[in-house]
Amino acid sequence: MDQRRQDLLRIMELEFTAIDLNLFLDTHPQDQRALADYNAVAQELMRARMTYESRYGPLLNYGLSPSADTWRWIEEPWPWEITFDRED
Repeated sequence: MDQRRQDLLRIMELEFTAIDLNLFLDTHPQDQRALADYNAVAQELMRARMTYESRYGPLLNYGLSPSADTWRWIEEPWPWEITFDRED
């Protein structure tokens, strides 16, 4: 699997973990370990997104992913067009 797909897959894994911890914290708001885990995952997710966007362009549009020097949003493939074949 190429680096771009690995980076995107890592972001997806971190997003899933953050959502799962968020849902858990909704029902267990006093759980300090879960809160610490959530904060650690959120920080790692932000770093992973920043790394991905610096290498390949924005993941999100509408002001959520600034474009520093050129308008990279129109570059292909878009994140949702990348496939994850088992053969990779």
